[in-house]
Amino acid sequence: MRDLLFEIGTEELPAGFIEPALSQLRDNFVRKAEALNLVHGDVMVKGTPRRLALIVLGLAERQQDSREELLGPSKAAAFDRDGRPTRAVEGFARSKGVKVADLQVVETPKGAYLMLVREVAGRPTADLLPELLLQLIIEMSFAKSMRWGSNVHPFARPIQWLTALFGGEVITLEHEGIVSSAMSRGHRFMAHHSFTVTGAAAYVEQLREHHVLVDPAERRQAVLREIEEAVKTFAGAGDARVAVDEELVDTVTNLVEYPFGICGSFEDRFLQVPAEVLITSMREHQKYFPVVDAAGRLLPGFVAVNNTRVDNPDVSRKGHQRVLRARLSDALFFFNTDRETTLEARRNQLGGIVFQARLGTMLEKTERVVKLTRMLCEILRPDLTASACRAASLCKADLLTSMVGEFPSLQGIMGRVYAQRDGEPEAVAMAIQEHYMPKRAGAELPASDVGAILGLADRIDTIAGCFGIGQVPTGTADPFGLRRLSLAVLNIIAAKGYRLSLQEVVHKALALYGDKVDAGAATVKAVMAFIEGRFVNDCAAKGMDVEAVDAVVSVGFDDVIDSLERIDAFRQIRSEDAFTVLAASYKRIRNILKDNGDTRVDPSILQAGAEKELHAAYLQVRERVETRLAGRDYLGALKVLLDLKQPVDRFFDDVMVMTDDLDIRRNRLNLLTAIGELILQVGDISKMQEG
Repeated sequence: MRDLLFEIGTEELPAGFIEPALSQLRDNFVRKAEALNLVHGDVMVKGTPRRLALIVLGLAERQQDSREELLGPSKAAAFDRDGRPTRAVEGFARSKGVKVADLQVVETPKGAYLMLVREVAGRPTADLLPELLLQLIIEMSFAKSMRWGSNVHPFARPIQWLTALFGGEVITLEHEGIVSSAMSRGHRFMAHHSFTVTGAAAYVEQLREHHVLVDPAERRQAVLREIEEAVKTFAGAGDARVAVDEELVDTVTNLVEYPFGICGSFEDRFLQVPAEVLITSMREHQKYFPVVDAAGRLLPGFVAVNNTRVDNPDVSRKGHQRVLRARLSDALFFFNTDRETTLEARRNQLGGIVFQARLGTMLEKTERVVKLTRMLCEILRPDLTASACRAASLCKADLLTSMVGEFPSLQGIMGRVYAQRDGEPEAVAMAIQEHYMPKRAGAELPASDVGAILGLADRIDTIAGCFGIGQVPTGTADPFGLRRLSLAVLNIIAAKGYRLSLQEVVHKALALYGDKVDAGAATVKAVMAFIEGRFVNDCAAKGMDVEAVDAVVSVGFDDVIDSLERIDAFRQIRSEDAFTVLAASYKRIRNILKDNGDTRVDPSILQAGAEKELHAAYLQVRERVETRLAGRDYLGALKVLLDLKQPVDRFFDDVMVMTDDLDIRRNRLNLLTAIGELILQVGDISKMQEG
């Protein structure tokens, strides 16, 4: 067993490319090693902007021996009438380097065939690695790749060197004129020279000695330490700290090979710009961390992370401050310019922005969203109608501001800021920001009902419109993010406890488009099926009982809260032994009924004691179940249904349902149908049967 080290040295890779590339490197090696019967231990990947490295511990020095079974032609095609080999079998044997006599006859599902069975000795791993490692390079894909010079194979950035060591042995391979060696390179500025790597075990430490932290986890911790140390030098506030954005930390980690934090400041005059704007400008344009006080209020400071140590930190600090000052000056200019026009005035200009070519402009969308918001308020919160409709009429106006044009991620946030400055009610201003929430799965949901209802109206309008023109998500394409929008709709409804008919809302949303879309029943059904699919997937992702979810949605999906309550009832009842038996009995009932849909029972022709007992039990249970269903007591309804277990069991034991007397047969089938429909008012309990 020896350790393998493979390093691909490059020009600086974009930060977002590194983690996906390392995952590919690891996964592709594991897959190829398995195909080659190469036994190995742990597989690790390391990387910086200038290198992608694979470390494999305990890689076997030889392939495992294998047994090959190569199927040839059928026995009938292999020999003629006289038993002589045909050209087909001779050709097969010749292609495998053996004689026909070396083949054996085996029986297969298709009949007798000839097969070559041979033991294959494993090859030395060192002989296999050059091709394997070369393929790891060639098969790596990126969001954007390039070719340079006369190179044939694309890569994210030009490859500068290759390091390949199996134990202490150099694995020689050549790619686009670059030949592998035991040499690696240190930090571009602080250790700009090549050095010999002694092996995989020493690789990380040797790079550390050359000012490279190749382990992303170690480098991330170093970034956090550096920004915490740097902020201690911030003048004017003893409680100053860095507002740590985890995504920004990840980005900065993959922008440097060795981090060095430095704290700078900017003029107080820029603090008149909303903090969200300043933070976004620092984060998105400069990759700077903002400085805040103990209460989280923005201070006129920032922390930058450099990739090299400088002799005079003041020079670096002033450089960062000069660049940031220009950015913040632009932001201040945009902010002051935007304030000259109210959101109300901008709203009427939304006719110049296309929402979707076939669905009209953003002004038309706004008008639809206002109407849909009004409908939702009438169902959910009539007292909020005025505020919600006002927020709906202004919610897209900030798309026309210079600030959102410069920072698209601030849409909604700037709408809230400008609405507050225009004197709009606080509920209206906050709803403009909140209607974009959640921005991604697991993100913060709207806090206010006004924002939540507006967010529902906006998303349902988009979903309905896209389905109405046939823009349905496929396995590979979802240009309008309808999956994400549907999931947001479900999460908002669940979090707020809103009881409403999604089908009714979707129908209304489609109708508001007029003749722009197909608003027929088929479209409504398609939208509901799509949202139901997201609901099922989300429930599974949250660890809910999958069979309980199936039991509920299989009989209908419309009211999200109602569905969740039914699922929870099934979850609680399934541990009852009687429920398992009843579920199996219902499955038997369903199989017998087939297409029977009549529930009229004639008590006068009930004959056997078991069927009379079942009918009496059904009438009593039905009354109690319907009472509980009226009060949405689904667990109570299921517990009452358990009273049918014994009568149903006795019925199947004592009664012949499919008797020759057609009237009696029909009556018995109708009784079972009535019981089945009563059960289906809660859910299809047959879905809960184990196995």
